[in-house]
Amino acid sequence: MNDSSWQPEPVPAGPAYDAQVGPHTRPMPIVPDAAGRDFDDREARDRGAASDGGSLFRADTPPQEPMPSPPPPHAEHPQDSSPPPQKKRAGRDLRAAIGVGVGLGAVIFASLLIVKAVFVGVVVVAVVVGLWELTSRLQEKKGIKAPLVPLAVGGAAMVIAGYVRGAEGAWVAMALTVLAVLVWRMTEPPEDYLKDVTAGAFAAFYVPFLATFVAMLLTADDGPQRVITFLLLTVVSDTGAYAVGWRFGKTKLAPRISPGKTREGLFGAVAFAMVAGALCMEFLIDGGAWWQGLLLGLAVAVSATLGDLGESMIKRDLGIKDMGTLLPGHGGIMDRLDSLLPTAPVVWLLLAAFVGTG
Repeated sequence: MNDSSWQPEPVPAGPAYDAQVGPHTRPMPIVPDAAGRDFDDREARDRGAASDGGSLFRADTPPQEPMPSPPPPHAEHPQDSSPPPQKKRAGRDLRAAIGVGVGLGAVIFASLLIVKAVFVGVVVVAVVVGLWELTSRLQEKKGIKAPLVPLAVGGAAMVIAGYVRGAEGAWVAMALTVLAVLVWRMTEPPEDYLKDVTAGAFAAFYVPFLATFVAMLLTADDGPQRVITFLLLTVVSDTGAYAVGWRFGKTKLAPRISPGKTREGLFGAVAFAMVAGALCMEFLIDGGAWWQGLLLGLAVAVSATLGDLGESMIKRDLGIKDMGTLLPGHGGIMDRLDSLLPTAPVVWLLLAAFVGTG
């Protein structure tokens, strides 16, 4: 026991006994020291025992075995004091991600090669599922009830109007969709009305309106090639960012938003996308030039990165990792559209400026 408040009980004076201290120990006789001072021999003995590392009251306090201390790290290999290096690992199931990516690519390319309208249908399905994921997460995590029905109907109409009527049709459908959201929400109590309709207007712009530019790319004579260029550059940008960032990434690009992204990864995205852009503009786009592809690739790398960071910001605000679980190894549909959606208007605008919209 190591309690400083504990003191031995006083023992009445009496004849001396054995020096061993026990439960009936009596005081030792008082003897003078060399200087003529008296001192308690028992006290001196106790001080000596303490200095020798022994117990002051051996009979009262039995010796206790010391607690076993855990072995020091790397005790088996004392010469190796540093932990073994850990290999970098991807955060997702790469086999599932590659398989799903190949499957999605096959569906997209098959629809492009068969009939343009089939591809428009694929875009509509992706938009509706993306809206469902976004509105579901908003309601689950923030209690925001953005009305899904007018968003889904209006989003589908927006994509179709963009394909049939171009930018003018897309803007009209966008305005009507927002108006439908305002009216639909009036059927419920007024609490949080402004918050809900604001989220609905944001969802209408973020998912279907930006996706409309993909359908508008398809309206040109070389529409399938333009869509392939758009998809290929975005995928190559993401792949370059991942490959270079995973191998050489050290400096964080936006640690508070997406800790996994690095400046080195951004440079990889730009380099990969610029090379792919030059090849696409030279061999896929009618009237395109390689130098235009360099500018297109640079713009795609920047817009794809910003789109990825934008959705990362949304997911951090909601406190989630993925928008959904529909695509194994990828998350949800919105987790695949994050870099595509903001890139679509950039590609449409630059191609219109370089080679026209016909």
